[in-house]
Amino acid sequence: MTRVIKGQTLSFTADGKAVHESRGAIAIGDDGVILWTGPQGLLPQPFQQAETDDHGDMLVMPGFIDAHIHFPQYRMLAAPGKDLLDWLTRFTFPEESRYADGEYARAAAQIFLSRLFQHGTTSALAFCSVHKTCADALFAAAQDAGMALVTGKTMMDRNAIPAVEDTPETGARETVELYEKWHGKGRLRYAVTPRFAPTSSDAQLKVSGELLASLPGALMQTHLSESPREIAFVKELFPWSKDYTDVYDHFGLLSDRSLFAHGIHLSERECARLSESGSTVVHCPTSNTFLGSGLMSMPWLREKGRPVHLGVATDVGGGTSYSMLATLGEAYKVQMLAGYKPSAHELFAMATRGNAERLKIAHETGALEHGKFADIVVLDPKATPVLASRQELSISLEDVLFSLMILGDDRAVKATYVKGRKLHDRATA
Repeated sequence: MTRVIKGQTLSFTADGKAVHESRGAIAIGDDGVILWTGPQGLLPQPFQQAETDDHGDMLVMPGFIDAHIHFPQYRMLAAPGKDLLDWLTRFTFPEESRYADGEYARAAAQIFLSRLFQHGTTSALAFCSVHKTCADALFAAAQDAGMALVTGKTMMDRNAIPAVEDTPETGARETVELYEKWHGKGRLRYAVTPRFAPTSSDAQLKVSGELLASLPGALMQTHLSESPREIAFVKELFPWSKDYTDVYDHFGLLSDRSLFAHGIHLSERECARLSESGSTVVHCPTSNTFLGSGLMSMPWLREKGRPVHLGVATDVGGGTSYSMLATLGEAYKVQMLAGYKPSAHELFAMATRGNAERLKIAHETGALEHGKFADIVVLDPKATPVLASRQELSISLEDVLFSLMILGDDRAVKATYVKGRKLHDRATA
């Protein structure tokens, strides 16, 4: 039952260093766990007769991990809005209201996960709608796929439309019910999910903090400091607060299990508090540029003395692509405008092992290492004529990775494996 995958293997260590074999191999057991990895010439005898997928000189890497994406917005890419708040009102809330229908949610979950696999994403931290049926549908689909997924029902009790609002009491009750049903089942984990401060009352934010403290192993996901008008609205709603971050801090939502999408306009005080608490900010570049929210500066958040943990994500449907390759390319451009030039190695490490660490799943995925699940993406550096021509000039692995993140998309994803099982093959798609 062992499978061997061959190709140009690439993974990253905990300190971001590349582990690269130009002719590498990975042996996978029938439970989807990596049994061995190394040069093809050293493949142990017991694995040499196993079923083999030989990808030649294509890159065989850990699957991408998306640290912030909205399942109920899977159809909403390129929905225009004047800014974040207008976009939410005109498009997002009406779309999310559909997920009260369990049948609709279950069909959408299959489409959503197939899109992830098509783009080489094997794990994610995902928002659902406010409806329990939505979270149930996504958890069930992810369980069937064998993937590591973290999600939770969204909690909103004001400043939306009635069809997507709950109450502090129903939000808490349904969160506990979903946690007890799904958290720790297979590779699934729960995330307490207040949408963001403007759509939760003091009572609901208080409940969210209590849930985070009382549900062992649960993460917390929300949004922070995305747009100037949003920040001003938060100040109106919480006039007692020092700043936006202080609202979440007041209700016990800052922790090493807390992930905050965006973090574009953070002050020195906010960065220091996020750093002290071990919280994570998730960079969502295609969403930030599309909605005109601003340019997040990685060096500002990483300043010595109060460095903030960083992740990277598509933020579909505010984000404009499911592709983590396109997302990394946009992150490069945003950081260049912010005065920083990240390497391709750095960004690919963030999108794999780095995001696994932020989601607390690095013990099982994010790297091609013995004992981890074989969550793998195979990338073709010559997938398109433009990429093929570009590779004629590549003289290093950095060149190849850089060209993939600037020019690549789903066409560069040759295959995607989750737990050793091929769930996407471009040749048959």
